[in-house]
Amino acid sequence: MIFNKVFPFFKIVVEDDAVKIGKLSIYKESILNFTEVVFKVILILISMYLIIKIGNIIIKRYVSKQKNFKISLNDKKAKTIGAILKSVLKYSVYFFGIFTIISVISPKISITGLTFAGIGGVAVGFGAQNIIKDIINGFFILFEDQFSVGDYVSIDDKSGIVESIELRITKIRDFNGDLHIIPNGLITKVTNHSKGNVGIIIDVDVSYEENINRVIKLLSDLCSEFKEKNSDVKEGPAVQGIIKIADDKVTIRISGKTRPMTQWNMEMKLRKQIGEMFKKENIKTPCLSIKLLKEG
Repeated sequence: MIFNKVFPFFKIVVEDDAVKIGKLSIYKESILNFTEVVFKVILILISMYLIIKIGNIIIKRYVSKQKNFKISLNDKKAKTIGAILKSVLKYSVYFFGIFTIISVISPKISITGLTFAGIGGVAVGFGAQNIIKDIINGFFILFEDQFSVGDYVSIDDKSGIVESIELRITKIRDFNGDLHIIPNGLITKVTNHSKGNVGIIIDVDVSYEENINRVIKLLSDLCSEFKEKNSDVKEGPAVQGIIKIADDKVTIRISGKTRPMTQWNMEMKLRKQIGEMFKKENIKTPCLSIKLLKEG
């Protein structure tokens, strides 16, 4: 007491040093806590990435090997289920990962401490009604087998090949290369062009001056040979007959059915062979007949 009264300045200096040391200790502790939180968040993010990556590899292997099981799915259905499983895995990891990060950043918030009503309130705040609608409709699309990955479909005004069916969205790519991402909840009308065999129709114009019976016979022989050499053809092709007669031409129709997604290739291939056959047999087309008349 006497010392403090005699040397009050020394007391102030000592007290100031103690305060500084205390503040420094708190500062160091804050830095350590911040570093620990950052490390934990990075560790959680890495774990999320690895879980999704490894899970996708396992799902991909399962889908590729399931055809060897006693009870197996066709390739399209297997790819569709694989895409759904990957989507479920991704959203599940994101959900639990985000809440784990929140609990690390703020220990007062814990996943176990969130009540069901609290989760529901947060979810509704982020538009959960639409999300739930997307998920439910996605499962109906899958279980009702409305379409699968690889199918050629039309959804509203968008047409293309289904690239992926996920938990919330469906991705289709049109023939221009554009990718259309459609929420499952908005899918109300679907036209699946890949269910069953697909019809092909080819109309052939020949000059009115030609022997029509001869032309029909040549076309019939060509169609029979075409069917034998192309396994994608499931019915026909066959000459249906004359569908139109004009002043300078006769139109003969050929029709058949092919496997889904092969109709364009089969049509082009058959048209090419018809053109080659016409040239070989000197069968005149309307344009060729007009040209010969002009030259004559």
